[in-house]
Amino acid sequence: MSTPYLYHSQTTDGVTAHADCLHIELLTEDLPFERVLLRHEPDNEEYLIDMVSGEKKGRLRVWQAILPLSQDKSVTYYTFKAILGQAQYWLDGRGVQVRMPGREYHFKYNRVARPPEWVSEQVFYQIFPERFCNGDPSIGVEDGEYQYLGKNRQSVKRSWGEPVGQHGNTGAVEFYGGDLAGVQQKLDYLQALGITTLYLNPIFTSYSNHKYDTVDYYSIDPKFGTNQQFATLSEDIHQRGMKIVLDAVLNHTSTEHAWFDKSQTRNGAYGSVNSPYRDYYFFKGQNDEGSDSLVYVGWKGIDTLPVLNFNNKQVRDAIYQSEDSVIKHWLKPPYLIDGWRFDVIHMLGEGEGAANNAHYVTAFREAMKSVSPDSYMLGEHFFEATSWLQGDQEDGSMNYYGFAHPVRALLASKDIQFDPIELDCRDFLAWLREASAKLPWANQLSQLNQLDSHDTERLLTTLQGDVDRFKIAAQLLMTYVGAPCLYYGTEVGLKGSHDPDNRRCFPWDRMENNEWLEYFTKLIAARRQLPALQKGSFVPLWVEAGGLIYAREFKGNVVISGFNLSDTPMTVSLPLWKIAANCEGLRCWWTKTPCDIDADTLTVEVKGKASILLFNG
Repeated sequence: MSTPYLYHSQTTDGVTAHADCLHIELLTEDLPFERVLLRHEPDNEEYLIDMVSGEKKGRLRVWQAILPLSQDKSVTYYTFKAILGQAQYWLDGRGVQVRMPGREYHFKYNRVARPPEWVSEQVFYQIFPERFCNGDPSIGVEDGEYQYLGKNRQSVKRSWGEPVGQHGNTGAVEFYGGDLAGVQQKLDYLQALGITTLYLNPIFTSYSNHKYDTVDYYSIDPKFGTNQQFATLSEDIHQRGMKIVLDAVLNHTSTEHAWFDKSQTRNGAYGSVNSPYRDYYFFKGQNDEGSDSLVYVGWKGIDTLPVLNFNNKQVRDAIYQSEDSVIKHWLKPPYLIDGWRFDVIHMLGEGEGAANNAHYVTAFREAMKSVSPDSYMLGEHFFEATSWLQGDQEDGSMNYYGFAHPVRALLASKDIQFDPIELDCRDFLAWLREASAKLPWANQLSQLNQLDSHDTERLLTTLQGDVDRFKIAAQLLMTYVGAPCLYYGTEVGLKGSHDPDNRRCFPWDRMENNEWLEYFTKLIAARRQLPALQKGSFVPLWVEAGGLIYAREFKGNVVISGFNLSDTPMTVSLPLWKIAANCEGLRCWWTKTPCDIDADTLTVEVKGKASILLFNG
């Protein structure tokens, strides 16, 4: 026989939390199961709870059980077992299995360290400040104003919109004049677009345009503005009901940070073994050229980014332990930022091998939450981040592995290294479900989904300008589980190849009648207005090699989203009976045209290289 349908919503539709237990609901096809069981491991030993059969919802039977929360660990793991004749069926985070699944795919509920509720409700917008908007030309970097020790390079002033140079040449030292005043001037634009949270790449003092080489953690870069100006910007953002997240680069500093002082003007670590900052970094002695060429550990071998030694108490105090540590300082008045995005957080620790990394990531979290319990801790991980996302460390990660990678592979046939890869929609769905199944639901909702960023080629360029596929990607971004984040300019079709070409100036002179802006504004409106897209469960309804359609469901609100990658139209019958909520009143988001539902089935035509977006609001 075919595999029976089993479904468990990890939202409050299917999980009701109490002080020491969870009320769990499971939905199944109304079949003569011998037993339906809830399996858990409160002390690392198997316990099976018989589920009680309850009411029917259409073709679905409701099963219920009380699940005690694990007391020996902060995360409670559970899965479902259904016995039908001689067969058994297990439901885990990926879907129905015909044998017991491994623990990594069990459903997870983190009872202690949970992400802020507000994160899943946001539409984020990533700004690379130097290229977003020049609001105050009087403070821009001039030609030759900055010198780069050992690189024989100096700052280059560019006119807004000029082509971007390459790294190894002038890529990191070109300045176009973007600043905080420019961000302030464009808040009305961002609000009209529907943005609710700004994520800014580093804004602290640095002599590069990317500012991932911090010179002073306590001062806004003077070419961006002042500390007071940032405080005013933050206040304006909050008065608008918006939030702001900053970029923390705490694994390494600039060689010109006072602690390192490669120019040897302030008794920093580089110039003297007797410097009070000597043990803030890792030194390996001298090379053959003598004392002026000390060998030290740089991030990924880059000599402009000396790695901090967290085994040193003074480093720990400065970064996260003291009351005026970097992490705590900007969470407090007058700045009151709403979260930190931590650069290469998986690499920091006690040396090149990131020793005790989990300890320090947890300590960062505790420092943040001690000042602002509702702040958002976001980690940068280019690959799988499962171990950092179990509740006790990060709230969410930049979801390259569980979103950006599979989207790029499906739509552009490129992996993250730009090697060729071929996925069909079945493979794509399996990748999404496997990646998400490893995380507690609260952390799935807090993942930051992006199509591209300051570290990747812009997706529209990767797609070679394929408008249809880019529209499908945009809809995926706004309708999949997790918080969507637009990289500045994506909403107007800004292109760009690999870093640093992906950091082009925002084309403010090309805004009039921009077709992309209208499209993204309407998609963002759907995300903002429909609760199912913010917190709803994920229910696959149909998948073939060339297409995928899924539902998001939350408290009676249903959204159906999907796409057809083939050139020819597809007529699809969607089994609406798999959705617990009433689907009457479904209509098209774009045209508001009602759908004709025949009993519990909806037949839809999806045009070639196009998508559908339906809602019952």
